[in-house]
Amino acid sequence: MEERRGTRRFALRLPVDVRLAGSDQEVHTQTKDVSARGVYFYLSNAIEEGEQIDFTLTLPPEITLTDSIHVKCRGRAVRIEPDAQAGKTGIAAVIDEYQFLS
Repeated sequence: MEERRGTRRFALRLPVDVRLAGSDQEVHTQTKDVSARGVYFYLSNAIEEGEQIDFTLTLPPEITLTDSIHVKCRGRAVRIEPDAQAGKTGIAAVIDEYQFLS
């Protein structure tokens, strides 16, 4: 399988709150890995490739060297990987825009 990633991924387990398009419900999960352009996390909910998602990452003090920082992101699912063993779906999402929250 050919590697197509444009940026390096880091295996970081960060808290992430995911809001699917057209929903007010947030799903709390954590990332499997993170890059400058995207994230990978697992959801119990099935979503479609290309679906828009909003999510907020929490960068802990160990990374920021100060207080926790919340980063609000808007992106879209670019790869969906069902994981029958875990009973969840792996979501690779690209970050289209972001803003740091105070």
